[in-house]
Amino acid sequence: MIELFKKPLFVFEMANNHQGNVEHGKRIIREIKKVIKEFEDIFDFAFKFQYRDLDTFIHPDYKNDFSYKYIKRFSETKLSESQFLELKDELEKNEFITMCTPFDENSVKKVIKHNYDIIKVASASFTDWPLLEEISKYDKPIIASIAGATLNEIRNVIYFFKHRGRNINIMHCVAAYPTTDEKLELNQIDLLKNEFPDINVGFSTHEKPDNFDAIKIAIAKGATIFEKHVGIETDKIKLNAYSANPEQVYKWLKSAKKAYIMSGVRGKRYSFSKGELTSLKNLRRGIFALKNISKGQCITMNEVFFAIPRQNGQYASNDMSKYKKFVAKKDIKAYEPISENNVEIKDLYPQIKEYVREILDIVRKSNVVIPENSVCELSHHYGLDNFKNFGAAIIDIINREYCKKIIILLPGQKHPEHYHKQKEETFNVLYGDFIINIDSQERVYKTGDIIIVERNKKHSFYSETGAVIEEISTTHFKNDSFYSDKKIQSNKHRKTQIYLTEDMLSY
Repeated sequence: MIELFKKPLFVFEMANNHQGNVEHGKRIIREIKKVIKEFEDIFDFAFKFQYRDLDTFIHPDYKNDFSYKYIKRFSETKLSESQFLELKDELEKNEFITMCTPFDENSVKKVIKHNYDIIKVASASFTDWPLLEEISKYDKPIIASIAGATLNEIRNVIYFFKHRGRNINIMHCVAAYPTTDEKLELNQIDLLKNEFPDINVGFSTHEKPDNFDAIKIAIAKGATIFEKHVGIETDKIKLNAYSANPEQVYKWLKSAKKAYIMSGVRGKRYSFSKGELTSLKNLRRGIFALKNISKGQCITMNEVFFAIPRQNGQYASNDMSKYKKFVAKKDIKAYEPISENNVEIKDLYPQIKEYVREILDIVRKSNVVIPENSVCELSHHYGLDNFKNFGAAIIDIINREYCKKIIILLPGQKHPEHYHKQKEETFNVLYGDFIINIDSQERVYKTGDIIIVERNKKHSFYSETGAVIEEISTTHFKNDSFYSDKKIQSNKHRKTQIYLTEDMLSY
């Protein structure tokens, strides 16, 4: 919101509905004040007048030509400066924020002289550059309606005021009086919020005054400033088709309040109620042993099944993921629940995330580009805790008749001895030092070196300072790595995969 107010702002446009009568204008203010009392804790309220210096606004040759309806209306409802000040004084007595639309340069000066809180720019004046230049001279919050303006014109006006250090806010508006439902174009609020995310977006309404649905939609779409023409009918005064009387204003605000209640918090997740969470937990499937599980055994998906009802203290299917390690604290019989009493869980994700951060730090130093959403496989041959000593990060790029991977070694990290029966590998050192042992012959390689590893050749490699290696090979087959250490070969949990998202790669 703009600095002047912290709550949604509702603006009551008097326009010419005072009918040139100060007392009638005061009555409108007082009656609307009665209506808003119920809503003052959640909304801010402003009243708006319109200033025109008719001596200069109307061409001298047309001052008395009432065939032009606007000349007739403005002339017949004209108020003097002292009369407007009398009305403004009534606004301040009733604690309204004061707001005024000037339609010419002299009126801008008068708005400043009368010290209104906010300057409004009408849609017809949105690209009136002489008028905007005058408005921009003064440090007042500005709210501008944009009916009829193109996106490029909106950008230009916003830039114009922001470049001059002015607080500019915009309002979706359709200049049809009244605006029928099919012409409200409320999706424009979404467009404006997406195009100008740092600008407050509002809704200047001209729909029929008994339409209480449009305000709900505008609020749900994120509008924060709202404007409506208001007035009071008498035996002699009839309201136009888009001005609301006090009763209609009350219903409009009631509808707005309901919309805010229904919309809830914005910009963050809502607070979950205890009842909601209990209901969800009761519907989650529990984890049960599918077969007998021995103490110390690492529990995988092959050893469990998921079903209801879930017992107190029992883990749910939601708790099981590839980033969590389940280890039996005691023997568990088939069909028994997997619970806090018989299983210890270790969350591996923080440790994995830290490893990935270190891996990507080396990748950035190498200036090697990794495609977004690539799969990074952490090979941790002797367990995740020993990854920095034994292992490697392998990023799959493509695997067809030909295969490409990026291998990253952390400083001091060793990849244990193994061989492949089906694929032949070529290593291209892209960054760092690379020490490889092939059939018991060790050699040191540097950036730019090429190493060929033929089928069935036992090889291991490591790096002292960290390295990035491009592996180019024939097709990679899942079970084509054979380790000299039988412990590694029998370890079914030596690999963990993680997707490299945009936020990781841009870290």
